[in-house]
Amino acid sequence: MDMPAPDRAVLSKRDVVIRRLQAVLPRGAVIHDPFETRAYECDALTAYRCPPLAVVLPASTDEVAALLKVCHEERVPVVPRGAGTSLAGGALPTADSVIVGLARMNEVLEVDYANRYVRVQAGRTNLSVTEAVEAEGFFFAPDPSSQLACAIGGNIAMNSGGAHCLKYGVTMNNLMGVTMVLMDGSVVEIGGPHLDAAGYDLLGLVCGSEGQLGIVTEATLRILHKPEGARPVLMGFNSSEVAGQCVSDIVRAGVLPVAIEFMDRPCIHATEAFAHAGYPDCEALLIVEVEGSEAEIDEQLGLICQIARRHDPVELRESASAEESARIWLGRKSAFGAMGQMGDYMCLDGTIPVSALPMVLRRIGEMSRKFGLQVGNVFHAGDGNMHPLIIYDANKPGDLELCEQFGAEILKLCVEAGGCLTGEHGVGIEKRDLMVHQFSPADLEIQMAVKDVFDPDWLLNPAKVFPLEASRKRRAA
Repeated sequence: MDMPAPDRAVLSKRDVVIRRLQAVLPRGAVIHDPFETRAYECDALTAYRCPPLAVVLPASTDEVAALLKVCHEERVPVVPRGAGTSLAGGALPTADSVIVGLARMNEVLEVDYANRYVRVQAGRTNLSVTEAVEAEGFFFAPDPSSQLACAIGGNIAMNSGGAHCLKYGVTMNNLMGVTMVLMDGSVVEIGGPHLDAAGYDLLGLVCGSEGQLGIVTEATLRILHKPEGARPVLMGFNSSEVAGQCVSDIVRAGVLPVAIEFMDRPCIHATEAFAHAGYPDCEALLIVEVEGSEAEIDEQLGLICQIARRHDPVELRESASAEESARIWLGRKSAFGAMGQMGDYMCLDGTIPVSALPMVLRRIGEMSRKFGLQVGNVFHAGDGNMHPLIIYDANKPGDLELCEQFGAEILKLCVEAGGCLTGEHGVGIEKRDLMVHQFSPADLEIQMAVKDVFDPDWLLNPAKVFPLEASRKRRAA
């Protein structure tokens, strides 16, 4: 994966930049020792690494504004970083960049139960937002698999989803407003604690912009009342294609589960060895969860189980207790960690129409045999958000490159099937050079023109999202 050569002019004034940053930030907020900055040389896409020029850890919007003003004046690139859980290289630094880590910005600033919102700093972890309001019967709906660690700022940058986004939507559907600092240190407020904002939908522009437009420091999030109850059903099938067809039939029937999750045999085996969730020995399984009153749950699961039986499941197990429900979900939530037992892997993220699931799963199996690399599938089947995990050996010469080729073919397949390159992980560096397979030159030109307005010097999150040659030309212009 190519990255731009560092700007020698920036490297030559490293000491000046560090001194200026130290002058506007509290003691201990600037990390510049090479041994300490190595902790920030990559995010969760660990195949690619590069130590940054320095790392800064602000604790407030004012501190972010002050440090960005310094970097703007010195023309130093800046890489925003939440918790570093990005699987697309969204927080990968360049050697001439300063990482702005938001980990210290983790406070709850305001809670308004009457109007159903909470305002938090962008470094607050996803799960801890729900923990802050659950005593009053509320929750924050988006639930990425990394929700224990991932930061709200990163969720906003990538428009993250999660298992329950089928019913509740992704981050954008639960975001009401942001405080954002532009590259020159200006602070802007977009949206707010109300149903809709006047004027252009700038909030929709910012959410999913991957740190290209500014650094979000605070967020106003929609919180919801907890449902009366919820219950999952576990289904096992003899093939991935049949499981995919079952998903399509459930969606077509007009039922709206809160989640439909898919796992295939490699993931099932790895998860069982790791979490001992009691999953059946089968080629593919689905976890389908519905919620509401007991009567609503019984009616919905009755219809869903009726549909599943048409596909001759090897197991159909409806949860009978809260403990059993937790056990069923334990395996799914442990899947990404469990797959690490099988070797190094690259987790992809593409979205397809639900009706295309059987065909795409079959094609991925054919590609796996062609490339000679095993792939495990675990994903949000209800909205067609796929997460193929390609297993490779990082110590075997050529294996990473083969994995990259395989991954590119899968993502191109998603686009050909009528989907898109990413559902929630973002483009980052991983899909940057595949953007031309989804967008025309005119489409990309419009997107880059938007970045010109917010970040005319192209200093924010360099080498991400846009094809590298296009961003090089833009920055040089």
